[in-house]
Amino acid sequence: MIVLGIESSCDETGLAVYDSEQGLLAHVLHSQVAVHAEYGGVVPELASRDHIRYLLPLIGEVLQQAGIGKHELEGIAYTAGPGLIGALMSGAAVARSLAWALAIPAVEVHHMEGHLLAPLLEEEATDFPFVALLVSGGHTLLAYVAAIGEYEIIGQSLDDAAGEAFDKTAKMMGLGYPGGPVLAELAASGRGDAFQFPRPMTGRPGLDFSFSGLKTFALNTWEQNRKQSDNKDQLRANIACAFEQAVVDTLLIKCRRALQQTGCARLVVAGGVGANQRLRQRLHQSAKEHQFSVSFPRLEFCTDNGAMIAFAGCLRLQAGQSQPLDIDARARWPMEDLLPLRR
Repeated sequence: MIVLGIESSCDETGLAVYDSEQGLLAHVLHSQVAVHAEYGGVVPELASRDHIRYLLPLIGEVLQQAGIGKHELEGIAYTAGPGLIGALMSGAAVARSLAWALAIPAVEVHHMEGHLLAPLLEEEATDFPFVALLVSGGHTLLAYVAAIGEYEIIGQSLDDAAGEAFDKTAKMMGLGYPGGPVLAELAASGRGDAFQFPRPMTGRPGLDFSFSGLKTFALNTWEQNRKQSDNKDQLRANIACAFEQAVVDTLLIKCRRALQQTGCARLVVAGGVGANQRLRQRLHQSAKEHQFSVSFPRLEFCTDNGAMIAFAGCLRLQAGQSQPLDIDARARWPMEDLLPLRR
């Protein structure tokens, strides 16, 4: 089955073509970083307009890269939530209209399910069941995954997501937008012993996260030291390093705790923060020490992309799931509401 995937949940327009027999045929991505940079964050109205501007040209481009015509498509998958409602409606309207014109089924895809399944696009995909850490700018959660569509949320952030805390901390130190990747790069030149940051909520039972206080701790450290600092660039690097170490340690502790509680020996990490090199290194090291496996998507599939939507949608279309012409985009959409695939 050949499926076109459309991702438009926030500030990136992703298109992909997935073949159930040959795998991923092509994928393209348009980022809106330049559009939102001067505002220091995503402007929802501008995001929607940019999706509308690029969706149709990118569909033509991805079909050309895949070497197929639109009439060879057998299904269309689109992100229906969670995300910015205007951005979601932009992609959903194009997807539903194209599916109607071609007389093929269309299926809505949960954005976080797309991220969760992205590592399964790799040749050495993990088996079910596994524990998933979904960690991005908008979400940080741990889920026990028994099968596709069978998700039990066992831990989640009570305030800021990890990626959101990265971005806000970077902004407080004047690192620009998007700040998370810049802060992570800067951390590599920081001194790990310059500051000691807390590891929030690791000293109590449970799998929930809280990163808002860590962000405040970073701000206070910056404000207390920047006036007397002779080298503000190094100070930023040291704070970035301490902050990143604290986030990574917290995620690592909770992941190991989740594996122990579920009795599972397989961990899947997905989402934009899954591209963080310190997190990858620490989890690979911990996996060797504690005898569990850990899987990541390739770096280009950590952030929002069409490939994960096309793949997840293909699985659901093959199981006979599809949606009528009505468009039901959702800014909020609990993963527990998803239908399991038929067995």
